[in-house]
Amino acid sequence: MSIDNKIVIVDDDNIVTQALKMLLKLEGFSNVSFFNSPFEALEFIKDEENKPALLISDFLMPKMNGIEFLAAAKEIYEDLTMILLTGYADKENAIKAINDVGIYRYLEKPWDNDDLIINIKNGLERSDLITNLKDKVVQLEVAKKELERYSHSLEEMVAQRTQDLVELNNKLFAVINYCADGIVVFSPEGIIESLNPAGEDLVGVAQSMLSGDSIFNVFIPEKGKIDKSFLSGDKEAFLRDFYVENRVNGKKIPVEISISPIYDESENVLRFVAVIRDESIQKDMDRLRDDFIATLTHDLRTPLLATIQTLSFFIDGALGELDERQKFFLATMKKSNEDILGLVNALLEVYKYESGTLNLCKTKFLLNDFLQQCKSEIDNLATKKEVNLVMDLAATDKLAIFADKNEIKRVVFNLLGNAINHNVQGTTVQVSASIQKNDIVVSVKDDGAGIPKSDIPKMFKRFSQGTSEKRSVGTGLGLYLSRQIVEAHGGKIWLETDKGKGTEFLFLLPDAICEKENVAQGVGDKL
Repeated sequence: MSIDNKIVIVDDDNIVTQALKMLLKLEGFSNVSFFNSPFEALEFIKDEENKPALLISDFLMPKMNGIEFLAAAKEIYEDLTMILLTGYADKENAIKAINDVGIYRYLEKPWDNDDLIINIKNGLERSDLITNLKDKVVQLEVAKKELERYSHSLEEMVAQRTQDLVELNNKLFAVINYCADGIVVFSPEGIIESLNPAGEDLVGVAQSMLSGDSIFNVFIPEKGKIDKSFLSGDKEAFLRDFYVENRVNGKKIPVEISISPIYDESENVLRFVAVIRDESIQKDMDRLRDDFIATLTHDLRTPLLATIQTLSFFIDGALGELDERQKFFLATMKKSNEDILGLVNALLEVYKYESGTLNLCKTKFLLNDFLQQCKSEIDNLATKKEVNLVMDLAATDKLAIFADKNEIKRVVFNLLGNAINHNVQGTTVQVSASIQKNDIVVSVKDDGAGIPKSDIPKMFKRFSQGTSEKRSVGTGLGLYLSRQIVEAHGGKIWLETDKGKGTEFLFLLPDAICEKENVAQGVGDKL
């Protein structure tokens, strides 16, 4: 690996490129080109003399995002080594880029400088290996022609080329043996054939003890059952939210698994190769980050509340009369602080659910009375937006349920608020409830524009704001928190949409129905 190899970095934020320029200069990288436009970068690398050994791109860029840019670059140079810089919320896109585009690595912002430099050096080393391998292929082609022309020296030449192949095989063997990630080779039936030392360390036993075992005894999903469709060999697979249990100490190690099929000349699957990455450090970093956010947001609430109260005193005239212009500016300041407080509270609620520190406080209450009360509290917003809010609750008349009333109220308010805000004047939002065995299903349906199919998988993700066609001004935590609340009740939340015909959000609370006579009037009715 040479730090003089060509590196091209693309990020639409000039501050980021300047920071990277300074960092790489300090690390001794001299042959680096920076671009704020992916189109200019594409024109630059089209010149064969400017072919980069490593291409680094930001994900979120106007007109052409990072995945589109890297795909276009790969059409120019198929063997490019590429790194994608992405935010935590766009992790799904980075995973898609690994499968569809074939990027080498993705790094989440904000990245650690040491980690970035290590990945850059590893990427350059990978490019060197690819170049060396191509050189070997060229040399072998030359050797073939020499064998045809110089048949009298066949034995000598074969011996020399055999030595070259042995050296190349030894290098490949060394790469596999000293790779930090576990590498497992298994049959199309899922039977383990071999694994490298890193894989042995993860599982805690030697290869000889695992040979003949099923990979489904090694790759264990954190939730649900493993999807075995990757055994068809149609394409590469990427498995996350899995763990490997160490058979010596019983420790469950979180992992991400990349699986690639190996074909014969007839395109039949001979076997699979799985690369297993230990995600323990990443999980710990995520946990530390969440703890930091929880601590920070908790400490922000007190000064924010004090500021809002003080501004209220001024606006109400408790500290002296103000003119209209002064009241306007103070009201604007108060609204901004209230928005910040709302985000802080939302982050705290998300942390409580993710960390498992929030205990549900379930009570028995009448479902229809509860939904009618939610409607009355949000009627003003519907009236302001000129949206007709209707209730269809005949199926659950006089029915009582057992759930955390305050938390379910958050879910209903989030769904109602989204439906009203995304509907247009004169349309209708309908709230209904139904019974499925002993489960309750609540529906909020609107007449809006609908949600593109491509956006549906990310609607309940953290910090997902709107769709690809329309951005939301909210925090992007409403639907994510709603999902956490419903799942904490053992239920599920989903959506059904038809482009141009509206969207229906539904959530199910399992085994929530209880008898009406067990509900004392006024008990648990306060929202």
